[in-house]
Amino acid sequence: MIKTRFLSNLLLSFIWVAITGTFSAENFIFGFMLSFILLWIISVNRSENKYFTRGPKIIYFIFFFLYELVKANIEVAYDVITPKHYMKPGIVKIPLTAKTDLEITLLANLISLTPGTLSLDVSDDRKVLYVHAMYVQDREQFILGIKNGFEKKLLEIIR
Repeated sequence: MIKTRFLSNLLLSFIWVAITGTFSAENFIFGFMLSFILLWIISVNRSENKYFTRGPKIIYFIFFFLYELVKANIEVAYDVITPKHYMKPGIVKIPLTAKTDLEITLLANLISLTPGTLSLDVSDDRKVLYVHAMYVQDREQFILGIKNGFEKKLLEIIR
């Protein structure tokens, strides 16, 4: 169902680009958003259709990740350029709500992409992710940050 909606949305976007005659990324994105809104308006069962709830969550997640990325870059850059180091490195054991290989892999990669953190290993029973972090002031706060940030928002999109 989701693939059908996405393909319909994509096809309508190409039709929009062809009708307007402007072949640019901005016009395609506008056509995609326009067709998304049109499909949402004409759909009968919006509450049961994951396609219309997943799209805005993905956009929100992209902005959330970019915010976390910039924040981590600034934190690491500040620590590098100042004479005093504010690092308090540690390895943190994070209990996982993510169960599938895809969920765990995406979470681990998102953590590793953020400067100052690195996913080290997953336990054999796949219930714990070990993360090395440069700034662990409070272990519980760090764990809650990962659980309520990356993991929660990622699982809302995937599940």
